[in-house]
Amino acid sequence: MPAISVNTGSIDRLGICVSGLCVVHCIASAVWVAVLASAGGVLLDPIVHEVGLIVALMLGIFGLGRGIMEHGFMMPASIGSLGLGVMAGALTMPHGEGSTVYAIVGVLLLALGHDLNRRAVI
Repeated sequence: MPAISVNTGSIDRLGICVSGLCVVHCIASAVWVAVLASAGGVLLDPIVHEVGLIVALMLGIFGLGRGIMEHGFMMPASIGSLGLGVMAGALTMPHGEGSTVYAIVGVLLLALGHDLNRRAVI
């Protein structure tokens, strides 16, 4: 069976894109709720956030972990892990402005970790 070769830089770029989608989701949800309170419930459903965190965890563990194996630098994984922790912590907070700010900070930290990881591989 042939081994699947995935470039760590590609995984990091995907992680950055997913982080960007998360920021758009967070901002759109806040605006959506402010404009149309009844329709905003779909975007604020906890399963959306839980699945998003699981996807972020999988991409983070695989991409950042593989980066450590390839280039040996811990800083990208450390920053990305901090971002994942902040994102997970935001899920434990009541929904509102505070949790949105923490989620966005976590996503930006995770994206920074992926970007540093991608640059270290090149």
